[in-house]
Amino acid sequence: MGGAHSREDLISDSDEEYEDENEEEENYHDSKNETPERSSSGRRPKTPSSVDEVEAKLKTLKLKYGSANPPNPSLKNAVKLYLHIGGNTPKAKWVTSEKLTSYSFIKTSKINGQDGEEDGDESESEEENGEAWWVLKVINKIKVKVGVEMQLKSFGDQRRVDFVAKGVWAMKFFSDEEYRDFVRKFNDCLFENTYGIESNDANKVKVYGKDFIGWAQPEAADDSIWEDAEDASFKSPQSANSVRANQDLREEFEEAANGGIQSLALGALDNSFLVGDSGIQVVKNFAYGIHGKGAYVNFDHGNQKSASKLVHSTPKKALLMKAETNMLLMSPMTEGKPHTTGLHQLDIETGKIVTEWKFGKDGTDITMSDITNDSKGAQLDPSGATFLGLDDNRLCRWDMRDRNGIVQNLATSTPVLNWAQGHQFSRGTNFQCFATTGDGSIVVGSLDGKIRLYSTNSMRQAKTAFPGLGSPITHVDVTFDGKWILGTTDTYLVLICTLFTDKDGKTKTGFSGRMGNRIAAPRLLKLTPLDSHLAGVNNKFRNAQFSWVTENGKQERHLVATVGKFSVIWNFQQVKNGSHECYHNQEGLKSCYCYKIVLKDDSIVDSRFMHDKFAVTDSPEAPLVIATPLKVSSFSISSKR
Repeated sequence: MGGAHSREDLISDSDEEYEDENEEEENYHDSKNETPERSSSGRRPKTPSSVDEVEAKLKTLKLKYGSANPPNPSLKNAVKLYLHIGGNTPKAKWVTSEKLTSYSFIKTSKINGQDGEEDGDESESEEENGEAWWVLKVINKIKVKVGVEMQLKSFGDQRRVDFVAKGVWAMKFFSDEEYRDFVRKFNDCLFENTYGIESNDANKVKVYGKDFIGWAQPEAADDSIWEDAEDASFKSPQSANSVRANQDLREEFEEAANGGIQSLALGALDNSFLVGDSGIQVVKNFAYGIHGKGAYVNFDHGNQKSASKLVHSTPKKALLMKAETNMLLMSPMTEGKPHTTGLHQLDIETGKIVTEWKFGKDGTDITMSDITNDSKGAQLDPSGATFLGLDDNRLCRWDMRDRNGIVQNLATSTPVLNWAQGHQFSRGTNFQCFATTGDGSIVVGSLDGKIRLYSTNSMRQAKTAFPGLGSPITHVDVTFDGKWILGTTDTYLVLICTLFTDKDGKTKTGFSGRMGNRIAAPRLLKLTPLDSHLAGVNNKFRNAQFSWVTENGKQERHLVATVGKFSVIWNFQQVKNGSHECYHNQEGLKSCYCYKIVLKDDSIVDSRFMHDKFAVTDSPEAPLVIATPLKVSSFSISSKR
C-alpha cells in the first residue's frame, strides 16, 4: 500500500554525472527485463541514494566535465534521456541513458519495425500507403505512437516528462521554452492521432462543442465551481503527504472462497454475496468488512431449465432487489457476446432460482447488455419491482408486474418483462454502461467517450451530453446527490462536476437543465508511468466507483478502481482541492496522481466500498472489499489522528 510519488524522486544534475561515471554497464538496461519483487504490503521503496549523499560523493571525484553539461547548440530538440530500472525492488533507480540526444515527432505507419528501419531521418514521415500516426522517436532507442497509453506525465518545475515505451523513460529539457514546446507538440500530435484531424481551434470546437471549450483549453474554463462544491467539513489538508500520514490501510479479514469469484454483490443490510463459477456464497457484513462463510447457493437449484444455462455461463451481473431478498442474475450469450435476451431471478431466502425472465417489446425478443437499480438505494425497497436496462441503442425501465399491476405467474415457462418506460434510439449512441443517482437520474457512458445525463422524467432526450476525450467509457458511476460523475477508460479515470448556475442564479446539476457554456473542465485520475508499466500492458482500469452512501447530505469520501493486481484508491476531497500539489505546474487538463495502492497476488475481480453504515469511529470510511478469483479481503482506512 503506497503513495504514488515514492519512486519519482528529483533527477538532478548530480545524479546524472554520478550515474554516467559509475553506471556505464546499466545505462542500456530495459526495465521490461527487470523482474519486480513485491512485498505482501505492496510498499514501493524510494531510490536508495539521496541527492546530498550523491553531492558529497561528487566532491571526492575529479570529474572530466562540468556540472552544467550545456547542450550542443547545433542539436535540434536536445534532451537528456533517463531509464528507470529495478521495478519496485530496493534497487529501483533512474540511470542515465543519454547525456545528450534529441527527439522528433514523425508521421509514420511503421512503429514496431526492426532497429535498422528506425535509423532513418524524418523522410519516413511521408507514408504513401496505409494509415499513418504521429510517433515520438528518440534516436534508436524509442519509437512509440503518441497516445494516452504512453501515460505521459509532465513536471513543469523540473522541465521533465516521464512516459512508458517498453520501459519507463524520462526526458529533461535544457530550458523552460524547450519543455513547453515539447508539451505543445505532444498534445497536438495526441489530438490528431485521437480524432484524425489537425489540432487547431476550429477543429477543437468541432470535436468538443463551443460550450465545452474547457475540454480543449482548461486554462479558459471556469474552475470556481470545483471549489464551491467542496464540503467544508471534509476539507483536505493542502498537502497530499499529510493525508497519507494521517490515514492508513489495514487489512482486517481475508479468506478463501468456495469457487472462482466473478463478481461482488455488496449488501447494505446483513449479508453480501460472492458470485462464482458454480454458485453464490453468502457472507456476513461487519463493521470491519465481510467475513464468515454462510449458505452456498448452487446454480442447479430450482428451475432446472433455467439453471442448466447458468451452470455453463457464470452471471456477469448480479443485482440485489426487494430489500436484498432477491437477486437478478444476467449472463452473456455464448461466444463471448456481451448481450443477453433474459435473466434469472434468485430468491435468496430459499436459495432457489424462481424464474427466467425474457426481454421483449411489442411481441419481439430484444437484448440487453447491462442492468442496474432504479436509484442508489433502490435495492433496500421491499416492494421494488422495477429496474433499468441498457443496450447499444436502448435505455429503458423493466417491470416484473403485468400491465394491470398484478404480479405475473412465476410458474409460467418464460414470463416476459414489461417495458415500462424507455426509448430505442435509431443509431449512433453506442451505450456501454450506466448508473443512477439517489433520486433516480441516469448517467450513461458510450463507446465514443460521451457521457449523457437523463432526468427522472425522460429517457428520450439527454439534458446534458459531455463530449468524449477520445477513449471509450467502459464503466460509469455517480454520487448520490448527482453532483459528480466518474467515468472509467482503459488508461485513466475522468471526474466531471455537473453543477452549474442557471440564468436566475440558482445552482443546479446537468441532470435537471442545460448547463450552458460555463462548464468546469474535468479532472483526470491516472497512474504514474512507472505504476502503469508495473501493472502490465494488458491491464486496464476497470469499474471505478465512489464509496457508497444512500442518504441526502452525506458526501462520498473515496474513489476506487482496479488495474490488474492493483486496487487504486483516491481521496475524493483531495482530488477536488484546487491547491493540491499534483496540480502545480501542470499543462492541459489537471491530473491527480496521489493515490494508495493495495497489491494482491492475483488479478483483482472487483474492489468496492461497503455501505457507509459500516464505518466505525476510528475510520473515516466504510471498509473496502477486494476480491480475487480465490480470495476476498476487507480493509479499513484507519485514522491515525
